[in-house]
Amino acid sequence: MSNDIKIVALPKDKWKGTTIPIVTRSDSFYDIEIAPLDREGCTVKIMRKPSEQQIIHTPEEYDFPDSLYQDHWEKAEGYGVVSDAGELLACIEVCPEEWSNRLMVTELWVCDELQGKGLGKRLMDKAKEIAVKQNRRAIILETQSCNTNAIGFYLHQGFELIGFDTCCYTNNDIGRREVRINFGFFFHRESRRK
Repeated sequence: MSNDIKIVALPKDKWKGTTIPIVTRSDSFYDIEIAPLDREGCTVKIMRKPSEQQIIHTPEEYDFPDSLYQDHWEKAEGYGVVSDAGELLACIEVCPEEWSNRLMVTELWVCDELQGKGLGKRLMDKAKEIAVKQNRRAIILETQSCNTNAIGFYLHQGFELIGFDTCCYTNNDIGRREVRINFGFFFHRESRRK
């Protein structure tokens, strides 16, 4: 049970720049079809589809891998699980988006050995606790259309689809099956989902 695993603050002076070894593995993806926008509007269709082969993304394929306390997250706070040997085993990083009064989850990761034990939920509960303490109106985060496990987790945690960006990473994100998908968790509002 993950309740005996202690979540601790990750001070910036010690953890800044620590690479987070996020590996995405999936046998499915969310395909996005967008009809051209005209004066009448357009249609967007997002459908989960099986992949012909396993989709794998590793930190090594990016020039800018995920890490804690990146310079552009000036007011970030990190929390996580650290082994007795000082190794990072799980983490969440949040940063206020002051102009919109939202809290952004900038990083969320749990090592393979600890997945499925409720630790992701406990880390997300920490983000919700911080957002309530700071009186934020919402929590926002991004993931990718190929990260179906993460999408399922976020939906289970009460997050809703709030948007997507079809050219965030490359000019062919739809073809690569790696479209940025944005989710939001709203405080003091009834869910729009039925």
